[in-house]
Amino acid sequence: MTAANAEQIRAAIEAWIDPDTGLALADIGRVGPIEIDDSRIRVVVELGFACASQHSRLHDGLNETVSEMYAGHTVEIQVCQQIQAHPSPKKLPGLEGVRNIIAIASGKGGVGKSTTTVNLALALAAEGARVGILDADIYGPSQGMMLGIPEGQRPETAEEKYFRPIVGHGIQSMSMSYLVDENTPMVWRGPMVSGAMQQLLNQTLWQDLDYLLIDMPPGTGDIQLTLAQRVPVSAAVIVTTPQDIALLDARKGIEMFRKVDIPVLGIVENMSVHICSQCGHEEALFGAGGGARIAQQYETELLGQLPLALAIREQTDAGKPTVVADPESGHAQRYREIARSMGARLAKKLTTAGNSIPTIQVNSD
Repeated sequence: MTAANAEQIRAAIEAWIDPDTGLALADIGRVGPIEIDDSRIRVVVELGFACASQHSRLHDGLNETVSEMYAGHTVEIQVCQQIQAHPSPKKLPGLEGVRNIIAIASGKGGVGKSTTTVNLALALAAEGARVGILDADIYGPSQGMMLGIPEGQRPETAEEKYFRPIVGHGIQSMSMSYLVDENTPMVWRGPMVSGAMQQLLNQTLWQDLDYLLIDMPPGTGDIQLTLAQRVPVSAAVIVTTPQDIALLDARKGIEMFRKVDIPVLGIVENMSVHICSQCGHEEALFGAGGGARIAQQYETELLGQLPLALAIREQTDAGKPTVVADPESGHAQRYREIARSMGARLAKKLTTAGNSIPTIQVNSD
């Protein structure tokens, strides 16, 4: 076999469509070394996002594709993941160990953004990523409680000017709730709030993170603008409910990120349907199809729909969010599907930007 055969194999693998994300492998990964001899073909495929639960399925699909091309050869496909990094022109203090920053935002409060953030973080971790959460809602921080961090636990300091993130369920986190009493209101004006957010972000020693999720406060004010202008945010995700008033504010959130050149990966429609805890009956209390409509309008993706379910609220309030409290449940699997789709679409944007260069090595006997 020749280099032309290797090129043919590479082209076939790159064109293969991943049924989980609907994206071609060229968009979400890279083909590494290809070794060919008279009886065996070895290929290394590196995926640019967290999807450990799908490696076996990906392996089987790719193996079948190559085997059909070269019957009689033993095909060995090695699937691994190497999460890509946002090509920031500079790393701010404290962010040297962060590959990607994703803002989880909403135009209004009460849509379940914080619950969605913590479960997506845990879902990414379950898929093999190293993940952190910055709770940027200075006025109403809640991530500490959701991660089961004991009340009163304070972060350790380093070099007398940095905080070490507090770890809950394997997630590195920083929140204003770790620095003040839970009953202390933050009676601050906008500039003070923006300054506090920057300190939490830049004075935390984040350790080797693939993804740092920022749980944004609702609205499009000072914190959002400060984040967009001063922090190398890789992308944003908008959380909404199907009702018209929430969709109106979600549009404002998308428009804000567009104005500051931060790509929106997609929409998460929360509280899509109510599921009765007694009989399992599903009912669209807040309307139907809103997330899909706004995604189509702004030419982005509907990453997934999540139900209004009592179990999700109870588990998160108890400090054990759904993905860790009941990892095999249908709810947890939905979070993991959304997390994989979110990561894949970020990998596609990074690949399109030229951050990934496929390489091929051929050994010919």
